[in-house]
Amino acid sequence: MPRSGYQYTTSPRKLEPDYKPNKQKKKLKVLEDVPRQKVKISSKQKKKQVKLTLVVVALFTILLTISYRNSQINEKFTEKQNLEKQLSSLQKENEQLKVNIQNGLNLNNIEKLAKEKLGMQKLTNKQTIYVSLPKKDYVESASEEVIIEDDKNWFEKFVDKIFNKK
Repeated sequence: MPRSGYQYTTSPRKLEPDYKPNKQKKKLKVLEDVPRQKVKISSKQKKKQVKLTLVVVALFTILLTISYRNSQINEKFTEKQNLEKQLSSLQKENEQLKVNIQNGLNLNNIEKLAKEKLGMQKLTNKQTIYVSLPKKDYVESASEEVIIEDDKNWFEKFVDKIFNKK
């Protein structure tokens, strides 16, 4: 079909490129499966592999250390929180006991408990008994001197005799 501007068919015409593509495909080399013993690795590759292995091991060790430290921190934090809870509960209990002691020392409460639980009553004038005591002093003064001797070794006794001269 000539390349004129008018086309008699309903299908579009195919454009041809101005250049001719290279239809030859490059062949890739296929390596044969060679056992590892026969493959030779250069010393540079060996060094790179060793460095990479050391870096991976070092990173793993660092991450493991960080993880262990975080677990210890969490453990200590929970222990601290538990101790703070115990402290607050003991402080509350202590305050309650102080209030109970103050209530127990109140004379009105003591009187109320004595009447209710023990069945006690206040004294009346009929129950009061007066006792007369003579004015004689029953305390005797010490007429003797009390000497307390400690168990002393021979050197202490000797020093006491020299300096005290008794």
